Order: sequence, then structure tokens, then C-alpha cells
Amino acid sequence: MAETYLPDAVPLDQVRRALVIKLRHHGDVLLSAPVFAALKAAAPQARLDALVYRDTAEMLSQHPAIDTVHCIDRQWKKLGPWGHLRAEWQLLQSLRHPGYDLVIHLTDHPRGAWLARAVGARWAVGPKVRGRGGFWQNSFTHFVGAPGNALRHTVERNLDALRRIGLYPAPDQRRLSLVPGMEAERRVGQLLADQGLGGKPFVHLHPASRWRFKCWTAEAMAAVINGLQAEGWPVVISAAPDPAEREMVAAIQAGLARSAVDLSGQLSLKELAALAGRARLFIGVDSAPMHIAAAMGTPVVALFGPSGDKEWGPWGVPSRVIVSQDHPCRPCGIDGCGGGKVSDCLVSLPPATVLAAARELLAEPAV
Repeated sequence: MAETYLPDAVPLDQVRRALVIKLRHHGDVLLSAPVFAALKAAAPQARLDALVYRDTAEMLSQHPAIDTVHCIDRQWKKLGPWGHLRAEWQLLQSLRHPGYDLVIHLTDHPRGAWLARAVGARWAVGPKVRGRGGFWQNSFTHFVGAPGNALRHTVERNLDALRRIGLYPAPDQRRLSLVPGMEAERRVGQLLADQGLGGKPFVHLHPASRWRFKCWTAEAMAAVINGLQAEGWPVVISAAPDPAEREMVAAIQAGLARSAVDLSGQLSLKELAALAGRARLFIGVDSAPMHIAAAMGTPVVALFGPSGDKEWGPWGVPSRVIVSQDHPCRPCGIDGCGGGKVSDCLVSLPPATVLAAARELLAEPAV
């Protein structure tokens, strides 16, 4: 560990068990992965566990620095009051025994405050939240400040929790990590072989997001695919099984001179990672699949509209971020212009710009 001048630095050699809490969406959870790698490097004797929502657990499962991924199931609420309470109690018991020396809470979710108390943590790190009263203030020993006048990538914001306790991650500890697993690799390998792409380079395109206001148009995506295919690049499309995403893929296929390989609705998150890891290039919007591709070391072309590319852009890989230069209002963070679910700054992006960015990355030597 680098020298620190913090009078309240945590003596990491005394940490035996640590819990990192990240209760957010898939991409947010994946961007917390470097916290585990850096903490394990500094405290190799410590057991490191994670607490996330169950549907996001695959973002961290099989991570080499993580011993156990504990989960909160959003479906517990459907069990009724007593069933929900029983599930919460069982989780609490699994966290309390034998407990944790250190808790790192990476969001402002209120649950982190009472969990830090419940597990008996000697040291607890949480974000500084304006307006939070005594319970929050008294639940943590260390508070992480957020930049008030600058944009900071979410990976670095997560790692700031470690810097606050005297651990300064080296550059090679800040990389994303995602392990698909042998079964996911095997199935994706077979799916690609069935399409004649076994061992061959291809471009992976994931056009959709669960948030409609982050999506480009089907016509523009089709134009990019047509351009890539005309230059000899096979394109594989992925999407969630959600009907709206499948409808978007169908609209894209309808605009193609030659159909792309369509794996939409067929892949788990681990299999999506295995697919991205085999691709020569990933193209998509601001979404979890874009972060998955970056975690797999695949070059990325990412399209951003109202969301902030400085905070959420591709991390740690060769990339091109495509944003509008004609909309000074971005990034606004609004769900479409006026809340209308369609973002002018995104849908106005020209396919030629995206295609040019793809050509630049494809011309670079494969990593």
C-alpha cells in the first residue's frame, strides 16, 4: 500500500472479512469490480464478499477476488409480509455470522447504513450524502466525497471509497473483470460454429437498452450493419428477450441487404460476455452490454445521448464515443427530450460517423 497521510487510514492488515455493497443495475455493479481486485491485492488475507441484487449477481460471480456474492431478491416483496421478512432475516443472519471488519457501501441506498451497524463492522465507508441525518452519519466511520465541479468516471468514483481509507489502486488494478465461465464459453462457441463463424472475426452489435431514451434508430443501426457487411465483416446481433428489443432487432433485419446473425433473446449475461469477448469490435449504446464488452477487453464504439459519457463511457479498452456536437443541452439525464422517451441528440447521430469510428478501431491491431 502506498504511503498515506490520512490519520484515520484503515490498517488493512487487520481486516479479516470485508463486505462491499452495490445495490444498482447491471452496469453499475460491473463497474465496481476493480474495488475487489484492488482490495484483495492490498489485503490478501481478507475474505471479500459482495452484496448485490440477485438479477445482477452474474456481473460479479466467479470474480477471482470475491469469495461469496450475497443477494437481495427484488421478488421477495411478492412473498407477502411474512415471507419477505423471513427472507430478509435469513440474509441478515448470513451476514452477521461471523460478521465483517470492514463494510464498503458504494451507493446512497439506506440499507447500507443499517447493515454496517448490523454486521458489527469496525470500519464502515459510505458516501457523503447532503441532508442525511444522525442515523446515516453515525453508521459510518469514513465518508467519501464526490467531486462538485468535475465529471469523474464511475469506476474511479467507486475506487474513491478505497482511497478514503488509505488504499491507492495502481493503474493495473483498475481494470474491469468479468468471467463468463466454461459453460457459457462452450455454448457461445457452438452457436457461432453453427453460423459458420467458429474462430472467425466478427462485429458484435447490441442495439437496444432497457431504457428507450438511450436507443438509436433501427434504420441507423441497419445502415451501419450494411456498411460493415459490404466491407466483409460478419455482424452478430444480440438483445434481451424483451418483446420491444426483439421488435427492434426485427426492424433492423428488415433494413439489411443481407441478414445478420441474430442471437437476440438466446443468451444469458454470462453468454453475452462470452460472445463479446470473441468479437473483434462491439457497437452499442450506453448500456450494460457495452460495459460487458469493455470488461472482456473488446474495443467499443459507444453511442451516447442524454447520459453522461464522461461518467459512464467504455472503460479501459480502445474506444470511440459518439456524441452530438449540435446539442449543447446534453448530457441532460432526462428520459428523452421533455421526458418523451426519444432523445434528439441521439437519434440525430449520422450512421456515417459511427461507421467511420468502427473502421478506425477495426484497422488497429487486435488486442
